[in-house]
Amino acid sequence: MSTSQQSLTIDVVSDVVCPWCFIGQKRLDKAVAAVPEVDVEIHWRPFQLDPTIPPEGRDRKQYMLAKFGSEERLREIHAKIEQLGLAEGIDFDFAAITVSPNTLDAHRVLRWAAANGSEVQGRLARKLFKLYFEEGRNLGDHAVLVEAAREAGMDAPVVEAMLATDADRDAVANEAATASRMGISGVPCFLFEGKYAVMGAQDTDTLADAIRQIAAAKARGELDSAR
Repeated sequence: MSTSQQSLTIDVVSDVVCPWCFIGQKRLDKAVAAVPEVDVEIHWRPFQLDPTIPPEGRDRKQYMLAKFGSEERLREIHAKIEQLGLAEGIDFDFAAITVSPNTLDAHRVLRWAAANGSEVQGRLARKLFKLYFEEGRNLGDHAVLVEAAREAGMDAPVVEAMLATDADRDAVANEAATASRMGISGVPCFLFEGKYAVMGAQDTDTLADAIRQIAAAKARGELDSAR
């Protein structure tokens, strides 16, 4: 069976404070599990929904009201997302979130996690989503990021020391800006083999079909010939 195992790389462009990205992560995990004949490697890439938020963050309620206009509208949006989240095993707790953070530092840690392998980076991405949306933790707080890194299997003292510097700050900001220039205006965006983009939190079946079809095309050498 190992000789016929197909492989595929998926770059997930997302922001850790995007609820649709959390839903997308859950659906992608299910899609990967539904296609065991394909060895899928997932890389998490940065996107900032709002890079203008200051390092200390903004008051969540005021920020969201300014964005959506009214508490009624905000409740409608949250109710819809909560319902979709429950179907994916997510217990959204929007009331627990008090700070809308700048996510640049969270993306820096995700970048460093990739040096430890895609599994470590994946564990960290999942942990950050859970901390923010289910526990209301502030992802702009270095202590929160260091603890998440430790739980994901990273060297926490190293992460803490690096966060205190400007390491990779420009690189992450530039990568996020590049995604915008590429036409990615909303997240999540699933980029298959660096060629085919699937936009939005598509359902599990759609993602699983994309994995099957693109992995099969890759195995036939069609992706190479398309270059």
